[in-house]
Amino acid sequence: MSAVCESPFAPALLVCPRCHARPTSAADGLRCGKCGKVYPIVDGIPVLLLDVQAAEHDELHEHHHTRAARNQQQTQFFDHQVDVEFEVTRPHGTPALYRWYYEEKFRISIAGLEAMLPGATVLTVCGGSGMDAEFLALRGARVIASDLSLGAMRRTCERARRYNLPIEPLVADVTKLPFADRSIDLVYVHDGLHHLEDPFEGLREMTRVAGRAVSLTEPADAWATKIAVHLGLSMEWEEAGNRVARMKEKPIGDFLRSQGFIIGNSSRYAMYYKHHPGRFIAWLSKPGVLEVTRKAVRLGNALIGRFGNRLGMTAVRDGATAPRLFSA
Repeated sequence: MSAVCESPFAPALLVCPRCHARPTSAADGLRCGKCGKVYPIVDGIPVLLLDVQAAEHDELHEHHHTRAARNQQQTQFFDHQVDVEFEVTRPHGTPALYRWYYEEKFRISIAGLEAMLPGATVLTVCGGSGMDAEFLALRGARVIASDLSLGAMRRTCERARRYNLPIEPLVADVTKLPFADRSIDLVYVHDGLHHLEDPFEGLREMTRVAGRAVSLTEPADAWATKIAVHLGLSMEWEEAGNRVARMKEKPIGDFLRSQGFIIGNSSRYAMYYKHHPGRFIAWLSKPGVLEVTRKAVRLGNALIGRFGNRLGMTAVRDGATAPRLFSA
């Protein structure tokens, strides 16, 4: 996919992920005037990643090298080993139940934040091919979509072009976000932190950048998940090769409070499905069956959702607001 993004970032929105100084436009991309680091712009997409050589000590170098290897494994998969058309368009054109699953997860992920979205600046981290960015844009937000994978951001660019969405793509590492403190209204992640060796490393950056709120949806550390893994209904290792780090509600809540956030909504719920919808999902999407399935899922979550395999949490910064970097 070679189309150039039509709305490249204004450099004023970004900072150098190494030293947090403002970069300026240069012939070879964006150049940091403080540390001299140059960040390329590829097909209109800024690529603000640090390299392994940034480490100054052997122990730190080893940590960066391990993380770099994991990042490389992740980006290689999402750059080259996915169904491009499916990733650009999903959930468009998929069975109704599959679409509803993602709409339901999104509904839970913004519980209590709905009134904030129109006109807000929202950053999605580990944003994949832009599906969550699309949901947010349709709620009136101006969305910055970020991911480690240039291929994923190219697909996000195509999604934005195809569906006429206000989404700006950016290649960035959630552990080194190229934004100033509290400069984004809402920072949003869906199934992204569990890629990390230490999910709290990414969550710490999210809270640093978030001026008003954060939202996360991640796999939960639950006994039901362990059973699902044993039965082959859920994965312990992703196709990209990374272990799924399932998260616990209390440590996340405690961390967010320590960073000055008030927990808004915290939900455990159950939801199992494959990345690509199969025949069973298609059958459950038939008229007459679909509504029964939806009601059964919601009833089940109302009764035993607290034991479920998913964790959704929103938190609002105590007493703070962020500047609106975009106009709606």
